[in-house]
Amino acid sequence: MSRFVNPFTDLGFKVIFGQPASKGLLITLLNELLAGEHHIEDLCFLDKEDHADNVHDKGIIYDLYCRTDSGEYIIVEMQNRWHSHFLDRTLYYVCRAVGRLTELPPPDTIKIPVEKDTDGMVCESSVPYGSRYRLSTVYGIFLMNFKEDGLDKKFRTDIVLADRDTGRVVNPHLRQIYLQFPYFNKELAECETLYEKLMYALKNMNDWNRMPDALKEQVFKYLDQLAAVANLSEENRIAYDKAVDRYRVSRIVEEDIRREATEEGLKEGREEGMKKGREEERLSNALKMKAKGLDYETISDITGLSIQEIEKLGIDDRRDEGKL
Repeated sequence: MSRFVNPFTDLGFKVIFGQPASKGLLITLLNELLAGEHHIEDLCFLDKEDHADNVHDKGIIYDLYCRTDSGEYIIVEMQNRWHSHFLDRTLYYVCRAVGRLTELPPPDTIKIPVEKDTDGMVCESSVPYGSRYRLSTVYGIFLMNFKEDGLDKKFRTDIVLADRDTGRVVNPHLRQIYLQFPYFNKELAECETLYEKLMYALKNMNDWNRMPDALKEQVFKYLDQLAAVANLSEENRIAYDKAVDRYRVSRIVEEDIRREATEEGLKEGREEGMKKGREEERLSNALKMKAKGLDYETISDITGLSIQEIEKLGIDDRRDEGKL
């Protein structure tokens, strides 16, 4: 068994990123992902469950939901297996988080605050109406242990709300980052930045019995302690063992489905090839009989071709050669 927890299991992900003791590691990961765009000094974990009034929205539980010290909201989701409409679900999750920032009644029911001027007269508040819709940025970060057909075949995809023609970002307050780990193929010696090293560690750490010497940064010393299976509490160890069992079963099921699909595709390909070969042989035989002067009805009886099909045999070839 590996020395380290598998980050693509529910409990492994929680141990590495989702507990108070792992806040520093999560901040490091997020800052590397958002380098050049935003820098987080601190964050707090929020209630992961969406307590919506709408019954259809109840039961939404994010893997991680947190708020930064400067007011941004971040959803971090780990998805081990592909499922249909995954991109729709992630968009919905981010939009739900945006909707939670401010729950406003319909405009015609809004009561404008009033205040009294110096003469005791009642006047409307000077607070601009539009400022009530000012939003914080919501980031959706999705770690995926599978390939998603709806995304380009690359490791990282960044989604922004931008003008289609110019590419200029129109509204910066909704951001999505998709990380497809099957496309991260760098070896450790090729990883030059802390960001690349973190991605390498997340993808490969479940196969390690010790932390590689090349990972010398302090964050990996912390990861070594935090993610060690031996350091789990008895309760978490039992839960982790069950999570690993579920993970292995899901991978086996997924591999079986892929193998069956591949075998079915090969079988269909062979059958299609044999069918095409028989058809070509039938046409070839009919053409030879036609060249020998056999009547069309006899050729039709032998090959099963219609009179019209026999009449057309050889015409296209002669046309291509300029004979017709």
